[in-house]
Amino acid sequence: MTDTAVYPNPLDELSLSELRQRTSMKWRTHPSDVLPLWVAEMDVRLAPPIADALRRAIDAGDTGYPAGTEFAEELSAYAARQWGWDGLEVSRTTIVPDVMMGVVEVLRLVTEPGDAVIVNSPVYAPFYAFVSHDARRIIEAPLGNDLRISLESLEEAFQRARATGGNAAYLLSNPHNPTGTVHTRSELAAVAQLARTYGIRVVSDEIHAPLVLPGAKFTPYLSVPGAEDAFALTSASKAWNLAGLKAALAIAGPEAAADLRRMPEEVSHGPSHLGIIAHTAAYRGGQDWLDALIRGLDANRRLLGELLAEHLPHVGYQAPEGTYLAWLDCRHLDLHAEDDHDELAVVSDLSGPAQMFLDRARVALSSGHVFGTGGAGHVRLNFATSPAILTEAVARMGQAVRELHHS
Repeated sequence: MTDTAVYPNPLDELSLSELRQRTSMKWRTHPSDVLPLWVAEMDVRLAPPIADALRRAIDAGDTGYPAGTEFAEELSAYAARQWGWDGLEVSRTTIVPDVMMGVVEVLRLVTEPGDAVIVNSPVYAPFYAFVSHDARRIIEAPLGNDLRISLESLEEAFQRARATGGNAAYLLSNPHNPTGTVHTRSELAAVAQLARTYGIRVVSDEIHAPLVLPGAKFTPYLSVPGAEDAFALTSASKAWNLAGLKAALAIAGPEAAADLRRMPEEVSHGPSHLGIIAHTAAYRGGQDWLDALIRGLDANRRLLGELLAEHLPHVGYQAPEGTYLAWLDCRHLDLHAEDDHDELAVVSDLSGPAQMFLDRARVALSSGHVFGTGGAGHVRLNFATSPAILTEAVARMGQAVRELHHS
C-alpha cells in the first residue's frame, strides 16, 4: 500500500474559493453564499492514476468509440482483490451508459409495463422516477427502524407483487442510499432465499460498493447463494467522483446470462470512451487514493457526529457504514413554522427541514421526502467535503434552528 504521505486526505486539498470555480451541478445550482452538501458529488481532485490515463488518451487523440472488455476485466480483478469475489465473469457483463440507465434496461429484460418493482423506502429518489417513467409500478418495502432491510416488510411486498400477476423485480440498493447501511452477507443471503421463494428477480445497484467505511464489509449480491438469476449494476463513478465521465457495467448471475444477452446492442453505445478509460484506471490503480479518501470520510463521519451533538442535539444521526451520505432525522426540531413549504412537495425537490436550512442557514441538503415513505422530516447530507466546510455548514444549521425558535 502506498504510504499515506503520497496521498494526503483528498477532502482537504481544495479550498472553498477553488470549489466555487467548478461548473458542475453541485456548485452552480445555488447562489454563491450557499454551502452545497446535497447531490452525490465529492469535493476532491481527480485521483492521479485516473487523471494520468485521461491525459494520455487526450494527448494521443484517443477519443473515439469504446471497444473491448478491459473495463470488465479490471472490475473482475478488483472484485477478487477487495471483496474476495472470484465469480465476476467478463462474459456475463455488458457496458451501459450509467447505473440508472442500466437499471432501466435490465428491468426491461425481466418485467413488462405494469409489472411491479419493489424498493426499500426510504431509498434513492431516482428509483421512483426511472421505474415509474418506464411504466412499472413501485411497491415499497420500508426499512426497519434500525434502517436495515426488514425481511417481514420485504416478504409482504413480494406477496403484494405476486398477487397482482405478471412478473416482478426487486431493486436493491447495496450499500443503501440514503442511509449508508451496508447489508451483511447473511442479510443478503436471506433476501436471495426470499426472492427465490416468490420468483422475484433481483437487480442490485452497487454503485457505492467501494465506499465501505471501517467497521463494515461489502458483499456483492451476486456472490451469495440463491442470487444466480439476479443482476448487479456498478461503476467507479461514486468512489472516484466520475459522474461526468459516463460508464457502468451490468453483470448477470449465471442463470441470468441469457437475459443479459437480450439487451439491445445500442445500449452499449451510450458510455463515453473517456469514461471507460477513467473507470478502468480507477479499478486498476486507484485503490491507494481511495484508501486515503476513506480515511478522510471516516474522520468526517466522526466529526459530523460531534458537530451535530454540539449544534443540533435533537437531530437523529445513525453513523453510516458506507457511502459519504448521512441520513439526518429532523422530526424533533419543531419546525412547524416551516410547514407551508410542504405544500410544494409535489413540484419542488425541497420540503420542510431542507427548505428551512437552505433559506435560513444557506446550506443545501437533499430533502428526505423525495426518498419515499419514511423520508419526510429527514434530510440527506453529503459529508464528502473538507472538515472546514462541514464544520461551517453544521454551525450555520444549528444557528438557524436557534434563531427560528427565538423568533
